[in-house]
Amino acid sequence: MTHPLKALALAAACILPLAQPVAAQSLAEANAQLFEELRSVRGVSGARLERIKAIFARSGFMGQGNPAITRHAMSRAECNARAGGNAVAAYSNRQFERICGAKFMAPLYDPRTQHPEDATACIDQFEYPNIPCTYPVVWVKAKEAAEICAAEGKRLCDAHEWEGACAGALTPPDYRFDLAAGMSASGAVNRMRAAHNAKYAPSKQWSYGANFRRGVCAQDSAKSPSCPGGGFRNCGSNTYPTGAFSGCTSPLKVYDINGNAAEHMNLPLSPDQMTSRGSTSLGVTEMKGSWFIWDKYQAHPDWCRWRAPYWHGSRVMSPGSHENYHLGFRCCKTVR
Repeated sequence: MTHPLKALALAAACILPLAQPVAAQSLAEANAQLFEELRSVRGVSGARLERIKAIFARSGFMGQGNPAITRHAMSRAECNARAGGNAVAAYSNRQFERICGAKFMAPLYDPRTQHPEDATACIDQFEYPNIPCTYPVVWVKAKEAAEICAAEGKRLCDAHEWEGACAGALTPPDYRFDLAAGMSASGAVNRMRAAHNAKYAPSKQWSYGANFRRGVCAQDSAKSPSCPGGGFRNCGSNTYPTGAFSGCTSPLKVYDINGNAAEHMNLPLSPDQMTSRGSTSLGVTEMKGSWFIWDKYQAHPDWCRWRAPYWHGSRVMSPGSHENYHLGFRCCKTVR
């Protein structure tokens, strides 16, 4: 999700040939394989899986990229080899499963004062489909992301939860709801983000450390030559398999927060819009993280607690919420 004023510079900087074509299959075939992995690896089945299939079917675009044009930067076989031959086994964590009640989720807590068992929420360790060494699901609207999370008995994360997962400490929410009173959504976001970013900029950090580094995360890929702007037919989702870079992890063991795909999150403008407090109406869209070209071109800041402008802004649950080739999501879950 790039700022419109940077689109031409981004195109010039990042259009390079890619070496890894996807398998010759249709989007429907690729999604069928994805659904089978949800069932066999994470145990998503029955009515939950049927709801997820229906959400994908309504979209017509959602999946791991347009197979006709996508050129992934790394194969799944190479990703598994990096994990000792079996990424699913390598990334399994029985302690986390006991706490979160689900595979491949990490407890959200503050290590300075808490233990993992004190967590009241968990977050997916990988971008959806939240299976190591799969490609992120993209071309998904914020509304669809929230619906898929709900179908799994989870929810879209609030912005502060994602930020805590990245920074390695979940701290109490500190949304400046007072600055949103009486404002339009765009005005509220601009005022709230200015105060938030000013507060956290002096201590900015990335999931992997205190300074931005190249070569650490899934972000040395490139845009498709036919993708100066956007579009399903023109832009490949040239991502890496999730978890391929073991060093691209936060202290809470959440992977690919930086790089690979940017991610939908919920930004509440009032307390009754917080998913962490049970809201199902939700707030407005918030783009988190960065995507697969960041080693070559940083289109905007991507430190952990940075909040974006109201780009492509809408209510999360709006049928017209934004989707594109490098924007995915991950889910959270309330556990107590």
